[in-house]
Order: sequence, then structure tokens, then C-alpha cells
Amino acid sequence: SFYEELLSHGILKPLTAPVEGMVVREGSCNYVAPQGISSVVKYYLEQSGADVSYEQHVTHISLRDGRWEVFRKAGPPEQFDVVILTMPVPQILQLQGDIVNIINESQKQQLESVSYSSRYALGLFYEAGTGIAVPWAAQYITDNPCIRFISIDNKKRNVESPEIGPSVVVHTTVTFGSEHLDSDPAEVQQIILSHLQRIVPSLPKPSSIKCQKWRYSQVTRAVPNCPGQMILHTQPLLICGGDGFTRSNFDGCIESAMSLAEAVKPHL
Repeated sequence: SFYEELLSHGILKPLTAPVEGMVVREGSCNYVAPQGISSVVKYYLEQSGADVSYEQHVTHISLRDGRWEVFRKAGPPEQFDVVILTMPVPQILQLQGDIVNIINESQKQQLESVSYSSRYALGLFYEAGTGIAVPWAAQYITDNPCIRFISIDNKKRNVESPEIGPSVVVHTTVTFGSEHLDSDPAEVQQIILSHLQRIVPSLPKPSSIKCQKWRYSQVTRAVPNCPGQMILHTQPLLICGGDGFTRSNFDGCIESAMSLAEAVKPHL
């Protein structure tokens, strides 16, 4: 039903562009978000009618008068009746305040067992009208120590237009990501570009480049038995979920969201 709804609103479309080296599982269907994956999140936030505050870096969570007091890097603390945490699991374990003692030993062990791969993503942006002469929209690379995936993003999303310049997205291998996790970003960018030049020598010079470190890329080991969520405290409710409690794909996120919603309902 989630896919049907997103397809009917044009937020998802079936993937029709050629992707080289993709492992296609029998019976599976691949989709693309023409306006980017953030459009899926924006759609659900709009549906919810929630008042969303961005760029709030939470640092401490403590109990105060039967409510949760949430502290952030900038601005005064705020109080809430229910707190749901869906950031990467290692970041939940980095939170300070009463939450440190609220997480019991068994839960702590389960949360500590979660692991993620790390990688870099590189975006290359071009002026409108720039031609990128390759026969594919995206390609999985298997024989390069640095690069795992290259996508001509507008081609992959099937939204090519003379007014909008093309963009290329590059993902590094997990091994390269972990080996260069604390390297100088400018240096990493240069290494990725030199490998890219060898793989796609015809690539024109971009007008701008963005290199992004993705410390928590995909879950390699989820919370044991993939429960979808974990209640840390019942009254008031403090609960955590996300792909660290299932798996890192859209289905895994939906599964955790449904599980969270069921657990939160009685507290509303």
C-alpha cells in the first residue's frame, strides 16, 4: 500500500533506466524517486501535519516531573511527553543525561552489537546542456578499490531536461570508506576523482563538486532478531527505532515505522 500511494502521487516511479551490474532478485521490483529520496520523507511529513524543526542537535535526554527534558547544542531545553529516537544506533548510545542509566545492560549490549558500513559520496554538478556520453544511467563497479557505484543521476531518475544541468553521483566501496574515515576530505575527494577519471575518461569538468562523508551508511548488523523498535522507558515513553532495528532499505524503514507507530499509539 505504501508503494501504491507513492506511485499514484508520482513520488516513486518504476526504474526504467539501464543500470549495469545490478543484481536483480527474482520477483523484486526497483523504483526511483524522480525528485530525490528526500521527496518521500517530505511527502510523509506533509501528510502528518507535524510542525518540524530542522538542524536541532540533541545532546542530553533527562527525566523531569514525569516528562522528558531534551537538551540541544543551541537553544534552551524543551519538554516532551513522548520521545522517539531514529538516529543511527551509535548516536543513541552517545546521548548524555538520565538516558545513560535508563538503558538497561541487556539493551545496551544489543544496541552495541549494531554495526554500520561507512562510505563517501561524491556529487559532480554540471551546467545545463553538458553532454555525458555513456551508454548507461548507473553502473556498479566490481574491480575498483575506491569506487563501487556511479550514477548519472538525472538519467537514472528519468528527468533529463535542457534547462537543468546533469549531475553525477559516486559512492565509494565500504573498504575505502572505512580506511579513509578520518582522512582529510579534500584529499579523499582527489583520490575519488582520480579513480573516476580512469573509469570514465570522457567525463567533462564539473562546475562544482560536493564530497560527503557517510559515517553510518548501511546497517551491516541490526539489533538481534530485528524487532523494529525498542522501548527504553514506558512512562513517559522513550522508544527507539529505524533501520538499525530492521535493515537498510525502504521496506526495512517502513517495517520499523509501523512497529514504532503501534507501540506509540497507546501513549497518545
